[in-house]
Amino acid sequence: MKRLIDKGLMFGNLIRVDSPALVERYNRALHKLAGKTTALDAFHIDISGYSPEVGDELGDTRYLNPNGVNRQFILLSPEQKTAPLLEATFSTERAILRAFIEANAAQLFSLTARDAVLGELEDTVYSLDTPAQLLGLRYFTVAADTTGNHVAEAEKLAGLITRFRTDPDGWYDDALIAQMIALAGKTGDVTRHPVKLDKTQFDAPDFWTAHFGGVYMFRTPRYKAVIGMGEELSGLPHDMIGAQERNAIAQFLDRNGLVEPIVQARGANAGAILRQKMDFILVSAAAEWGLPIGAGDRRALRGVAGQLGSALPTEFEALAALLRWVEAGAPWPEIDSAHPAYFYTLRARPGPLRDLVNRLLAELSPLDVRQLFICHKELFYRLYAGWPEAKKAWVAEFLEREYQIDKAGARKRLFGPEPGMQEASEPEATAEAAPQSDRASAPPREGPWGSARRTPPPLPHRDPIDLVGPWGAVLRGRR
Repeated sequence: MKRLIDKGLMFGNLIRVDSPALVERYNRALHKLAGKTTALDAFHIDISGYSPEVGDELGDTRYLNPNGVNRQFILLSPEQKTAPLLEATFSTERAILRAFIEANAAQLFSLTARDAVLGELEDTVYSLDTPAQLLGLRYFTVAADTTGNHVAEAEKLAGLITRFRTDPDGWYDDALIAQMIALAGKTGDVTRHPVKLDKTQFDAPDFWTAHFGGVYMFRTPRYKAVIGMGEELSGLPHDMIGAQERNAIAQFLDRNGLVEPIVQARGANAGAILRQKMDFILVSAAAEWGLPIGAGDRRALRGVAGQLGSALPTEFEALAALLRWVEAGAPWPEIDSAHPAYFYTLRARPGPLRDLVNRLLAELSPLDVRQLFICHKELFYRLYAGWPEAKKAWVAEFLEREYQIDKAGARKRLFGPEPGMQEASEPEATAEAAPQSDRASAPPREGPWGSARRTPPPLPHRDPIDLVGPWGAVLRGRR
């Protein structure tokens, strides 16, 4: 992992803590939350205040997230909102923390100027022993205060002020006045400078969790589902789909209008994206067969493809056929959901579930190392640890060269622009409004006389259980 760290691909964009005052505040907060302190005089923290150096020192990478639920946090500065979240167990955690910091920026700036803010992402579940308990996770409440309880005392003082103003005998209550003066000495003038944290409750109906081998919970689409990538799930009322049930996953995504073929995606350079995916597959195959990749550029990788010959991965051959259709007008390749390359040909549609769907697609197409790194870092790091050295070196070099220098641009080219407010309901509307034949058609392409639409050939007759998907048949039955 040192190579990734050196290239800024792991533990990047963390906030450095090296001031004695900030270290002391961090220790006060850490002791209050976990009963521990650090002897380090400099370390880095993520958006939640978790530090990999402190975790290594304590021998506990979950010292702020002991049960994997109700994550605790330490804020030393609102600047933490730009940092990543390490050791994530829910896909919603970073978004909630960032939204909380942005909604309370002014208050947190004032509070962290003199103390650390600590707290917890609270929900109605305190441990996850069975998959059925995932149903209790619908929203998170951010409970936060300083180590000196400034927020709680400010709320108490505000209540006393209200009582003083409304009680006719308030002016004569010496005990009440003395209590107000004592609290005001700690909180300041809350009438002019209120100390109150707003926007503390956040809905989280759809999420990924690392628990139970990885689970995707989809509750807002019209057709709901729980997709389990690891162990067998039980006790859940929604349709259960296992990782091996590729037909059922494809059907779920298509019926809800959550995905689109790359070759149909607006603004996408389908040829360039397909070529890059093919490069990733070749690098993995070369590493598996022990073949040298030389300079690792596209010319060298074409040589690898020639050496592999009939041993070329099925995914590579399917994407090559699709590329020939895009660039040379070759016959349309029918790639159905049972094909290993199927999920490599898709991306999420714009909308509120885009990132979650792209995370799922990354897990279903793990040879696409760039999408895996962008959309599912937890899985990327786990798989990276077991890769051959040659693949590790090539992937790290590629990500540093092609992704690190322009992250926003790379994401836009691959997944489209960030969804706007108008697109929030697009997936469900698309699922109902777009005819199936339209979703199966090809994107417009420029011909010698202008724009022309290429449509794949009609599909052969299928068994009644078939549902036509973007590339062909998506079987209703689970296999």
